[in-house]
Amino acid sequence: MNYQGKVFRPPSEASSLIIQCTIGCSHNKCSFCSMYKEDQFRIRPLNEILADLDSMSIYANVYKRVFLGDGDALIMSMDDLKTILKKISSSFPANKRTGIYASPKSLATKTVDQLKELKELGLGIIYLGMESGSDLILKKVNKGASAQEILDQAKKVKEAGILLSVTMISGLGGQELSHEHAVESAKLINQMEPHYLGLLTLMQEPGTELDLEIKRGDFLPLTPLQVLEETKLFVCQVEAKGITFRSNHASNYLGLAGILDQDKDKIIATINHYLIDSHPNLRKEAYRSL
Repeated sequence: MNYQGKVFRPPSEASSLIIQCTIGCSHNKCSFCSMYKEDQFRIRPLNEILADLDSMSIYANVYKRVFLGDGDALIMSMDDLKTILKKISSSFPANKRTGIYASPKSLATKTVDQLKELKELGLGIIYLGMESGSDLILKKVNKGASAQEILDQAKKVKEAGILLSVTMISGLGGQELSHEHAVESAKLINQMEPHYLGLLTLMQEPGTELDLEIKRGDFLPLTPLQVLEETKLFVCQVEAKGITFRSNHASNYLGLAGILDQDKDKIIATINHYLIDSHPNLRKEAYRSL
């Protein structure tokens, strides 16, 4: 195996065999992200990827999942993706699911029929960074896609029968746009209805454009309590059914988990507990309603 640079994967892929198909991210312009700033994006030669799979095939009965990295491996050509998925199928019989990172940009290069074809070859889940449902925030952080464009691409994944896991970033609108971030993100999630939703918390990454904005005073980050208040507002606004929700990333101040529509009261009660503990002089009723 030949990993180049820093390799990132979703929390749920912790035990997966990670195969680096691309180096870096095809967009790599988000103002808050430092993950791939050191890497010049490129697609690895197919023969190198297949060689990595061959070298790991001695563990064919060990790995139950395979993840195709780096930041946007779905940008690869259909021919290469099909070849890789067929190789995984033949070399790793114990594999139950292959996952991949995608972006609105890379999803736009694939039709629903092509995604269905990839599903038939073993692609089981696509991880998509939504970040926010607010067009204003998406533009400010240079996401490179509007909320509608993200929604359109996400719908293709679901239509193809592939599991869709999206991420949202708490605090991405700062103090100025916190309310808009929560409400507009909930609207987008209600339309999108992903299978999984992961909530991260904005971190000030040195050297990013957002880091410079914070240092200039142009962006005011949320305090931990404000993050919880924003999260509560977001959860209260989500009405979509059956979304598995997780807030268990290292960036999160509070671990939350559940099925959003079924466990909403429990999730809100957990948030309220921490808000009340942090404000002992406030009446509890103040945190029982928005």
